[in-house]
Amino acid sequence: MTDETVARPARRWTPRRVVATPAAYDHPHGHRIMALAEARGLEVERLASNRLTGVRGATDRETYARAKATLAIVVSPPSRRRLQPIAPSADWRFDLAEGCPAHCQYCYLAGSLSGPPVTRVYADLDEILTGLTDYAGRGQVTSRSSARADEGTTFEASCYTDPLALEHLTGSWRRAVEHFGAWDAPVQLRWTTKYDDVDGFVGLPHAGRTRVRFSVNCRPVSTRLEGGTARVEDRLAALRRLALDGYPVGLTIAPIMPVPDWRTHYGLLLDAVRDAVAGVPGLDLTAELITHRFTPGSKEVLLGWYPRTRLEMDEASRSRKHGRYGAVKYVYPRETMAELRDWFDTEIARRLPGCRVLYWT
Repeated sequence: MTDETVARPARRWTPRRVVATPAAYDHPHGHRIMALAEARGLEVERLASNRLTGVRGATDRETYARAKATLAIVVSPPSRRRLQPIAPSADWRFDLAEGCPAHCQYCYLAGSLSGPPVTRVYADLDEILTGLTDYAGRGQVTSRSSARADEGTTFEASCYTDPLALEHLTGSWRRAVEHFGAWDAPVQLRWTTKYDDVDGFVGLPHAGRTRVRFSVNCRPVSTRLEGGTARVEDRLAALRRLALDGYPVGLTIAPIMPVPDWRTHYGLLLDAVRDAVAGVPGLDLTAELITHRFTPGSKEVLLGWYPRTRLEMDEASRSRKHGRYGAVKYVYPRETMAELRDWFDTEIARRLPGCRVLYWT
């Protein structure tokens, strides 16, 4: 891969319906989002109240289809303005949107967000970014880790959405990158994506304070279970472009699954990453390794969304664990987890010796 390699344009999402709540009209960024939508020929429907309506259909499948095709411009709820730690990724989580137009059959949002999966983007961006100042220097996740102290206070901005899936309609993450670039403090913005449209981020004054991670997987997983996303090859080309522009970059290898012949398939993925970052000066590359897991609630939601999915969600073949507040989740058995982790630790060190593994889960 040469430095002139340019990723193929992202599959840009075009919602069928765009709505805005009355509260969104009170914020300059809300008007910016509406202007971007209208510039793309999309009509913005002003709702009568701050409650979203007209999403539910006659069946669950119809509701899902309507919701997935809807973009709602809203104001973030007060609970989202009170930041929470997001271990093991970052000190704090903040949200610029929730919901995602992709169709990943293992979707992590299933069971996490209530109601139909409408994509909501927040009009009060300026207030959200200004409010982050109070949290600088107060982190308890990465800030207290000697291995990650160089990152400063970390802020994760993609827990409930995919930034590059929405950026052409919002401009929110470009403004966040510029905000962190101008923030003269030991802080870092973090977000992850399955898309490749990074043109708007190349050349921004990021000051090295934004780490963009690309969510990647082996071919049997990415081609069968990640509908509506950019090809892994294009994501890696986008990663290279940002790395050449001085961004710290990363891999989110997730969800790791022991598919048939998984060592070969994940080996090919790591080789593709090695080729993508070859020759990048001053490369700062990390990896976050996340195995597949599900909850009873997420399984029910996913089977409603994707009744013909080939995603393995067999409780009998998993280990049952209890998370915070007693929540049940199903993970791979201890022997499988150990085998997967040993292989990734060994092969990342061998094939990508400059890559720092931040965590395994």
